[in-house]
Amino acid sequence: MEKNKRLGTVLLAAVSILAVALAMPRQALAHCDTLDGPVITDARLALQKGDVTPVLKWVMKENEPEVRAAFTKALAVRSKGPEAKELADNYFFETLVRIHRAGEGAPYTGLAPAGAVEPIVKEADRALETGSADALARELAGTVETGVRTRFAKVAEARKHADESVAAGREFVAAYVQYVHYAEGLQAMAAGPGGHAHADAQAAQEHQHGEAPKEHGHAAPAQEQQHQHAEHGH
Repeated sequence: MEKNKRLGTVLLAAVSILAVALAMPRQALAHCDTLDGPVITDARLALQKGDVTPVLKWVMKENEPEVRAAFTKALAVRSKGPEAKELADNYFFETLVRIHRAGEGAPYTGLAPAGAVEPIVKEADRALETGSADALARELAGTVETGVRTRFAKVAEARKHADESVAAGREFVAAYVQYVHYAEGLQAMAAGPGGHAHADAQAAQEHQHGEAPKEHGHAAPAQEQQHQHAEHGH
């Protein structure tokens, strides 16, 4: 019973981490700018059908005119031959991804080659395709549990020798800060309303209705101050 409860907690934390990770603008994990990512996949479909509708969900309402204009230009040019088609398609891909990234508050750094995405993101997409998050949740739970146990083992060992010297004490404090903040971060992300999950849901709703995204990263300075305090106060 206790084991199942513990596993449930880990799974909750893992899924929360995934929700935050997928919603946050980032370069390492984002695949909206890859040639085989969902944005460009929909863009290819739109160009094939001659209908811009499939890509409009990837941009905010106020950016629709720019996307529609780029789409119209691309359609006109791509009919002039294979080379023109490739240039027109790439122009539309770049325009669409740039506008989409701007809506996330992230910079556009160019199109990434196919396959340039972390395995966990592929697993997340696979979960949607199969209609089951079981494999994804298990993989994330394993990653979280490994992270907790690794940090716990390190700080537990350092604690045994913390009073042997100042250097050993500092080694313990460094391990302790990492350990506590890791656990604190997991708990904060799993907390739900009032945390990142709530802010991300609000941002998604604003995107749907065409509103400008609101900043929800204002807590970072306070967290950094807390981290610095922990380093010097323990």
